[in-house]
Amino acid sequence: MSVVSKIKETAAGAVKALFDVSVPPDEILVTPTKPEFEGDYTIVTFSFARFSKRSPEETARLLGERLLSSSPALFAAFNVIKGFLNLSVADAYWLAFLQEHYTAPGYGTSASNGKKVMVEYSSPNTNKPLHLGHLRNNFLGYSIAEILKANGYEVVKANLVNDRGIHICKSMVAWLEYGNNSTPASTGKKGDHLVGDYYVKFNEVYKEQVAALTAKGMDTQTAEKEAPVMKAAQEMLRKWEQNDPEVRQLWAQMNGWVYAGFEETYRRLGVDFDKIYHESETYLLGKDIVNEGLEKGIFSRKADGSVWVDLSADGLDEKLLLRGDGTSVYITQDLGTAQLKYDEYHADRSIYVIGDEQNYHMKVLKLILEKLHKPYAEGIYHLSYGMVELPGGKMKSREGTVVDADDLVDEMIQTAAQHTQELGKVADFKEEELQQLYEILGLGAMKFYLLRVDPKKKMVFNPQESIDFHGFTGPFIQYTYARIRSILRKENIAPDQESFTAEILSAHIQHPLLAPEKAVILQLEQYAQAIDNACEEMDPSIIANYAYSLAKTFNVFYAELSVAKAESETKKHLRLALCIFTAHVIAHAMKLLGISVPERM
Repeated sequence: MSVVSKIKETAAGAVKALFDVSVPPDEILVTPTKPEFEGDYTIVTFSFARFSKRSPEETARLLGERLLSSSPALFAAFNVIKGFLNLSVADAYWLAFLQEHYTAPGYGTSASNGKKVMVEYSSPNTNKPLHLGHLRNNFLGYSIAEILKANGYEVVKANLVNDRGIHICKSMVAWLEYGNNSTPASTGKKGDHLVGDYYVKFNEVYKEQVAALTAKGMDTQTAEKEAPVMKAAQEMLRKWEQNDPEVRQLWAQMNGWVYAGFEETYRRLGVDFDKIYHESETYLLGKDIVNEGLEKGIFSRKADGSVWVDLSADGLDEKLLLRGDGTSVYITQDLGTAQLKYDEYHADRSIYVIGDEQNYHMKVLKLILEKLHKPYAEGIYHLSYGMVELPGGKMKSREGTVVDADDLVDEMIQTAAQHTQELGKVADFKEEELQQLYEILGLGAMKFYLLRVDPKKKMVFNPQESIDFHGFTGPFIQYTYARIRSILRKENIAPDQESFTAEILSAHIQHPLLAPEKAVILQLEQYAQAIDNACEEMDPSIIANYAYSLAKTFNVFYAELSVAKAESETKKHLRLALCIFTAHVIAHAMKLLGISVPERM
């Protein structure tokens, strides 16, 4: 139980004893004491005044006296500022906490809660390589999955590959017309990059053809429908759904190139999946669900044969579920995938990591499944996140202005190498060690920068800013970890060793904790709550911000208090324990973000 939970429970008992009123512990507001006041945690007592029949100040004073007398092992002192009760937690409590947890690498994690969650993320299209936008998605999904695991959930990491549809056919049409039988092997290009080039080529040709038609007097809307290359893509989609063998063979070949490219990128990013779904395997099941909705009168068919659902009574709009020619749309396969997920895993929750431009789509999906009375509808959760841009502005795949994930990773590693070499502290590193360090720092910088912002917010990714060794960055935290490991190597105490006894630790109780030591312990104790909050809010930035705060607090401690030349052996052992504990927590927190930490820098 966290110290905040203990304070709430103890305070609830004190309120009952003093005023004969039962207040649920969760309704008692406890916050960290502001730095300008003495104390560790503050209870806001204004709401108690209504039944104490006293002023907020007197109410706070009575409560403080009661807590101090009833729980001397937990509280050492209190003070009152208006209706705010500032409590100082006893050194003995902090030292006992440190002794119990400092050697536990998994501190803060929870035991199994018996619940299963599926997290779907990445969801790439097979007509282009992964790009910067996909990176935020992948890192968010991976991190949320790890945070859920840390909170006791059984997690299935899933990836729905958008491997069919008009966008795929566009790349196929362009390759047939302009590819000259090129392959990844013949061009020396990764397969996903090669196919992406033809998606861009399609749109270049499409624009030219629309311009030519409008120049002849055709209106733009008609020209966009009549452009030969677009009609060819639509015809290819119809043939694909009719299982035309030649179209299917080309589709399988080009998708195969893309999958090989994706796998290489995923491996490099440190992202993995337990289950991969493909739209091509779920859209038919989606059509069955559309037919089910028609039979139940939930959906309706229009004169052109298309199938729609009217959600206007729910504050939404009409939604197309199946085209008039019988071909499916995105939501067709989404309905099928949702059913397949449930049939295979019966997860309690199904989390979709999808950009906020799909907020409406996800509302419609959940509402349709609720109207169909699907048992898994309630468990659907859309982890909506804002788009990510570069300092230069938005990116567009069809115009070839996106930043490929592979290129960005290369740039980050090169930037990490440049910054590291400028610091001049790696002269004794072997070349292989250097390359590994550059990858750890480059990828860590990128992941941390993309995860440190609340997912709901749009953001601008600045590669140069992300690699700063002194700012709110991954490398700053990684450097702090490496510094701690250096301290421990010099003192020759491994993290898993019992480096001090209960007696030595207890002796320190006679010598009150110095402020920087206590600040580190307070920060460490809050880690379990940070994991819980990140899970509750579905927000990895809580972990990122926590890791940064812990690193800053540790660096203040290290700057002010010597470990190697501590005033006594007791204090030296105490500070070494803080080093060990901090290293464990930093490594674990960064792991939840998918980030590695180097043993030395």
